[in-house]
Amino acid sequence: MVTVNRNYLKLPGSYLFSDIARKVNDFKQKNPNMNIIRLGIGDVTQPIAPAIIKTLHESVDEMANESTFKGYAPDLGYEFLRKTIADKDYLSRGTTVYADEIFVSDGAKSDCSAIQEIFGIENKIAVCDPVYPVYVDSNVMAGRTGDYNAEKGIYENVIYMPCTEENNFVPDFPKEKPDLIYLCYPNNPTGGAITKESLQAWVDHAVKIGAIILFDAAYEAYICDDEIPHSIYECEGARECAIEFRSFSKNAGFTGLRLGFTVIPKELKCDGVSLHSLWARRHSTRYNGAPYIIQKAGEAVYSNEGQKQIKEQISCYMKNAKYIKNGLLDAGFKVYGGENAPYLWLKTPNNIKSWDFFDLLLNKAGVVGTPGVGFGKNGEGYFRLTAFGTLENSIEAIKRIKEL
Repeated sequence: MVTVNRNYLKLPGSYLFSDIARKVNDFKQKNPNMNIIRLGIGDVTQPIAPAIIKTLHESVDEMANESTFKGYAPDLGYEFLRKTIADKDYLSRGTTVYADEIFVSDGAKSDCSAIQEIFGIENKIAVCDPVYPVYVDSNVMAGRTGDYNAEKGIYENVIYMPCTEENNFVPDFPKEKPDLIYLCYPNNPTGGAITKESLQAWVDHAVKIGAIILFDAAYEAYICDDEIPHSIYECEGARECAIEFRSFSKNAGFTGLRLGFTVIPKELKCDGVSLHSLWARRHSTRYNGAPYIIQKAGEAVYSNEGQKQIKEQISCYMKNAKYIKNGLLDAGFKVYGGENAPYLWLKTPNNIKSWDFFDLLLNKAGVVGTPGVGFGKNGEGYFRLTAFGTLENSIEAIKRIKEL
């Protein structure tokens, strides 16, 4: 008899953003004339920068010429992109990461999910709470988390690290020893950032207890504060204990193109085995490489024109963030984030439940956000808004919220 992977049945309901989409579609059908402002999902709205589009066109033309046509990409990524990433993202900042330690993929989400495959099923994971759902869900699917306790809103075999107002949304070391520690900074969903000192403390702790940090740096391009590290490898000892994920989705608007990369230092070992070698084997077996034209577009991101143009786009999103934050503060809300990240994390008024506040905003104001409890039990009573809309929509959203 054919059986299914019953670990999938441990997942409570559908994916968070699928639930949101269903609610919004139901509302839209009942209110077809309502202009809905979507500040929920973290999708970009500005078009791809001209310098990148130019390179895309040129690389597409190459595919029409026999002498420049490209078939399968190298498993781990084209050398031209890997070297550019190493030079521009790391070596230029005085950080040691080499081109052959960079694995090009179709996005950080895929890699954050798949990375757990190279680790034993007996390893215990620690996650921030609230947390980006993919970290937990991928481990549920693998069978690493134990059963879901609906009453407590947690999985039995996961270490949850509360991120609250009291600790500035940066977790304390858990009392129980984890094997794999997921950290995301600048943070999704809270919009918080971590100082170099705090991140160094986490690196030191991981080295001390023999744990691996899985560091999601998808939003590093939004960092404005010079005291905030862009990479975990800015910390001493990180090459011995950390894997880093990066994305082109938010820094260059590649949500529709799909491109990212993972960094695994060659000296990083577990159980006497090189994680670099394991990930290379997994990558080459399961993946045929990001398309040539997309990798050429990725290279163009680092050109002088590309950097200038994407920084202008990021500045626009952060202008939205500043407007939304100031507007919410003016309306009496308690708000976090929006300074080194494109997310606003607001406390719901009068202790309203997160999903109830979602319904209130959607039904009364036509504004869509993300209920904090969807990111974990410590997200209850909070709500996430993104700065990825237009300034006009950001202004209109605040106007509507103030009128509630």
